[in-house]
Amino acid sequence: MKRKFLYWTAVSIIVMLILPYFAANFVKGDAAMAGCFLLFYAVNPIYSVVLGMLAGKAIKQLWSLPVISAILFLLGAWMFFDPGEAVFMMFAGIYLTIGVAVMLLSTFFHKKP
Repeated sequence: MKRKFLYWTAVSIIVMLILPYFAANFVKGDAAMAGCFLLFYAVNPIYSVVLGMLAGKAIKQLWSLPVISAILFLLGAWMFFDPGEAVFMMFAGIYLTIGVAVMLLSTFFHKKP
């Protein structure tokens, strides 16, 4: 289980830190804005759902993955876009809420009768 935790933490680093870095530094003009919208409104919420589903299967060991993911998003957004911007805290809270809600639903549906 520790291996799964480390693997998904590394994937979270890629999705929440590396992708925003590329969007901020390598994509120029209107394409950068489109890339950021794609990250903030599609990639990150979908990733939060996937992470919540995974964490719900082994909640005792993986409960912290949605929290780690939200914190990494906040760090990445503040590092690469606008440090201290409050709207990024709102996004992190939404991603955390999505991840935890899906984790709890996944736990409920994966319980053995």
